[in-house]
Amino acid sequence: MDKWLWAARFFKTRALAARACELGRIQSNGQPVKPAREVRVGHMLRVTNDGGEFEVEVLLLSEVRGPASVAQTLYCETEASRELRAKVAAERKAMMQFERLPESRPSKRDRREIIRFRGRG
Repeated sequence: MDKWLWAARFFKTRALAARACELGRIQSNGQPVKPAREVRVGHMLRVTNDGGEFEVEVLLLSEVRGPASVAQTLYCETEASRELRAKVAAERKAMMQFERLPESRPSKRDRREIIRFRGRG
């Protein structure tokens, strides 16, 4: 599973793909999967990563990472998944209007408060 996710370019490294499997962010036919699970043509996968939530059908198998144009032929994203990701992106873009940006860079004192707030210092 982790090799296919890496080859299909859902994750930059196999380690990230394996970690996503362990955290339950990858589902095959509605069931959480382990990194070593075999992928078969026709499986429906739900992949959650930084780019959003994808629902895809496996069309081809590959264990080597090739160019993006080849990686896109390994799967077919469902229409519902495309619409949902477009809707989420539009909502995120609309929320940017209401976000108040700081007028200037944080001062040294402000940076120390931010670090303290985040629990790093």
